[in-house]
Amino acid sequence: MTHTTKPTFDSYEEFWPYYVAMHSRAATRWVHLTGTLTGLALTAYGLARGRGRYALALPLIGYGTAWPAHWFIEKNNPATFGHPAWSLRGDRQMIAMMLAGRDRELGEIAAKWLAENR
Repeated sequence: MTHTTKPTFDSYEEFWPYYVAMHSRAATRWVHLTGTLTGLALTAYGLARGRGRYALALPLIGYGTAWPAHWFIEKNNPATFGHPAWSLRGDRQMIAMMLAGRDRELGEIAAKWLAENR
């Protein structure tokens, strides 16, 4: 497969290494983590205060920080555009790994997928 071929996947397990590869730079992963956690915090705050409109913070801040990171840091398009449900699952898994101190492992997964598929 060349980098111009859009990959297809039969399962989330096949998609996961691709998802991580689309976040091959640590800066992109950290922007994702920061945007997602900030959006979650504002959403929780708003809901706790009875302000339902704060629930918009999660998608607005989460995607509003993640997508530009793809365009300006990774120079790729977000995986969300082709695989929205799996991308949400991937984001959750990636952030959980980062919070567990496993960011280096994510970099290794990305490098392996890119080496095999580019």
